[in-house]
Amino acid sequence: MSSSAPRRNAIVVGAGPVGCLAALALAKRGWLVHVYEARPDLRLPSSKAVTQQRSINLAISHRGIAAIEAVNDGAAQRFLRNVIPMRGRMIHAADGHSDSQLYDRDQQCINSIDRALLNEELIQEAASSNIRIFFKHKVISADFDQRTLIIHSIDDNKDLTVNFDLCVGADGSYSIIRRQMMRVVRMNYQQEYIRDEYIELKMPAGLDSEGKRTFVLDPNHLHIWPRHSFMLIALPNKDKTFTCTLFAPSYELDRLDGSERILAWFNQYFPDAVKLIGEKKLLTDFAQNPRSPLICTKSAPYHYKDRAILLGDAAHTMVPFYGQGLNCGLEDVRILLTLFLDEEVESVKPPILGDGVDPRLARALKRYSESRHQDLIAICDLAMDNYIEMRHSVTTLTYLFKKIVDNILYTLTSRKPILLDSMVPLLSRVPYPPGEPKGWLPLYTMVTFRPDISYAMAKRKAVWQNNLLGTIGRVGMTLMVVTGVLLVWITWDLMEAYVVRLVNYLIM
Repeated sequence: MSSSAPRRNAIVVGAGPVGCLAALALAKRGWLVHVYEARPDLRLPSSKAVTQQRSINLAISHRGIAAIEAVNDGAAQRFLRNVIPMRGRMIHAADGHSDSQLYDRDQQCINSIDRALLNEELIQEAASSNIRIFFKHKVISADFDQRTLIIHSIDDNKDLTVNFDLCVGADGSYSIIRRQMMRVVRMNYQQEYIRDEYIELKMPAGLDSEGKRTFVLDPNHLHIWPRHSFMLIALPNKDKTFTCTLFAPSYELDRLDGSERILAWFNQYFPDAVKLIGEKKLLTDFAQNPRSPLICTKSAPYHYKDRAILLGDAAHTMVPFYGQGLNCGLEDVRILLTLFLDEEVESVKPPILGDGVDPRLARALKRYSESRHQDLIAICDLAMDNYIEMRHSVTTLTYLFKKIVDNILYTLTSRKPILLDSMVPLLSRVPYPPGEPKGWLPLYTMVTFRPDISYAMAKRKAVWQNNLLGTIGRVGMTLMVVTGVLLVWITWDLMEAYVVRLVNYLIM
């Protein structure tokens, strides 16, 4: 195509991490990109108080890092300067003792990072890449056939009409772009609020022998207090504090309606955490911080013709118990970018066809919807399953035994680790390498440390491995029973012969 042809413009709705990375990916391909965000600029001091009300610290792992590196080489390493690596879970039992459970035999880590800090870094990266970002601009409606959005400027109190060639909806769980797409797309949509809610608390830094701030818990672990039907977790922050999150059924939280009941309940189930947080601060945080719902959404398809695509929470909202919400959303961008490359989607406007549709762009978006859906369903389901594991299973002998067997088989069949740096060049070009992964792989390793394995593939392989373990266990139990019966039979025969000889001896 002629280099003088006009460049296509994309509008990204939502300036969260996924929206910013999508904007960077399109700008890298040569598109003109504008980002519209209803919230104020997170980089402004006046926005800090608002962002502190909503957290659940983010855990960025290999999928998210690979996605950032695929879009903007070197950017992920700059962001990783602000993370705290976590090597495993620290399980805090009800009797006060704790136990470390490493995530990976090769010491690979997930990384705790402040949500606002990561978002600010990505906003700054986008703003430095000739991407215009309009804060306090809220989308009111969309006409995808006419390729227009009506956007309300909050400061000016005016409605603007803006044109686009491609609209990217990265505007979260309650996406206006998704709702507008439902008017023109036969979209299947499912929304579920789970029974539990969460409240965030802050564990202050301690002081060392020299009076300097220090962590009161090991900062290189994700701390979990599992209590069967609910749990408390704690993730480290750069300022030596921990962000604690209580996940509990709504009915359980409803009972905590006064200071005495709150303290009695926390002292019953989390006495060691209460000592570290402090009773006064616990009560203050519990009263001031909101009770927030946990939502799971699933939808399909994610696109409309060659005009719109949903990414991140706008397409799929999952519960946070696998730490994959952020990583999955960032991976959405990487997958879409590889499809653009494969379909040779250009940044310049193509010749106008009879129906006004660019076939290459339409194919790329259609392939995204069709190929990505099974992965998104898989990780949403895995995230819900992992809640049961975190709040209860991690304390059971069955779980600990399976983890030991997993690691033994992993060591025997997969001797050399596949490191992230070696995967990124290929993942910049293809969604996933072809073929099935070799050897025995724990599910957590596949989901967290192997971005070259799709979520759906990880789930299928884990089911197969679990079934195999179950079969081996049943065969082993059968052999034990048969062996026991044979021993009893042989022993009885021997005893019977001995008794007969003894009786004959006595008679004689």
